[in-house]
Amino acid sequence: QVQLVESGGGLVQAGGSLRLSCTASGSFFSINVMGWYRQAPGKQRELVARITSGGNMNYADSVKGRFTISRDNAKNTVYLQMNSLKPEDTAVYYCNQQGTRFLKYLELWGQGTLVTVSS
Repeated sequence: QVQLVESGGGLVQAGGSLRLSCTASGSFFSINVMGWYRQAPGKQRELVARITSGGNMNYADSVKGRFTISRDNAKNTVYLQMNSLKPEDTAVYYCNQQGTRFLKYLELWGQGTLVTVSS
């Protein structure tokens, strides 16, 4: 069984920084896409950033220039460095990883980590 474990959320003042990490436990999981989504109260879940196994990255317009996604394939870990945080970044952040395991497509979600940015 493969699970995602997230860490790094918390409370920070506007302008501050946080770093989220998400690690896939278990074996035989070939990960293609790693990403972060977020869901603010009363809003739909939205893509924040994603990175493919080839290193291609996509960002939501609202976080471009402030957030950086990266991955460590050897550790099955994806990171989200969040700088210049704004109150509107407050949300539960979810890790997402997609790939194959035993030749079958597998998509996993983390449990979510709360990021609160105070003004």
